[in-house]
Amino acid sequence: MTRRYWNINLEEMMEAGVHFGHGTKKWNPRMAPYISAKRKGIHITNLTGTARFLSEASDLVFDAASKGRTFLIVGTKNKAADSVASAAIRARCHYVNKKWLGGMLTNWSTTETRLQKIRDLRAEQKMGKLNRLPKRDAAILKRKLFTLQTYLGGIKYMTRLPDIVIIVDQQEEYTALRECVILGIPTICLIDTNCDPDLADISIPSNDDAIASIRLELTMNPLISAASVIAAGLAVGLASIGPGVGQGTAAGQAVEGIARQPEAEGKIRGTLLLSLAFMEALTIYGLVVALALLFANPFV
Repeated sequence: MTRRYWNINLEEMMEAGVHFGHGTKKWNPRMAPYISAKRKGIHITNLTGTARFLSEASDLVFDAASKGRTFLIVGTKNKAADSVASAAIRARCHYVNKKWLGGMLTNWSTTETRLQKIRDLRAEQKMGKLNRLPKRDAAILKRKLFTLQTYLGGIKYMTRLPDIVIIVDQQEEYTALRECVILGIPTICLIDTNCDPDLADISIPSNDDAIASIRLELTMNPLISAASVIAAGLAVGLASIGPGVGQGTAAGQAVEGIARQPEAEGKIRGTLLLSLAFMEALTIYGLVVALALLFANPFV
């Protein structure tokens, strides 16, 4: 794994409260090497170690994204849900931000049938087949589609198990972490002072309870930027998400917008160049006409 330089600002991390841990009575002794002090009954995390592990995780994500690997971001608690969705859309990867259904990865065959059910129901809805059914049957199918989209909407284009899973809050997502360990999927975890740093492949000590801290870790710092840079440059994310991306959901439309951004910028640039050329031609034509009139009637 190639080591790179990532711009990690410790002052921004302090302002976001990344260094705040849990109370001194609620902690895991295995987190002792990552704790620098105690203040007012709260453990303070060593941000230097956080930056080091964050840099290692970013290197792993960058190398994996450059090879076209697929990612899954998991964070289901309310404080992390919005940040997880926005970071996943930015990096063009899959996400789960509502509820982790037991066996989502270990029982992948069942998950695949549910994802196919979402695609079938969406296709029927678009073709208007649900409107031809009796109201009761249509209402049942629409409710089922809404439920499936709520819990599986972030992975509905996932065609195989992810290559790397990024988890927010080890305690909250212990089931997801355990499934990854069983399947041998590499994991990157944001852990607080009450977590076990030995469970994940790369554990990043941080505050996993503050919204500002989670947003900074996922969207501003290089953990997700590493994947988004590769996705924007090489478009490997679209291939990993699968066919039909951008059809109907805000996430898909955002991905399509990112993918089409260079094309749109090229069209705008071409239009501006044509406009400038046309204005220059008009100016030259006006000068030629003025000179012709001047020489034709020099006493005017």
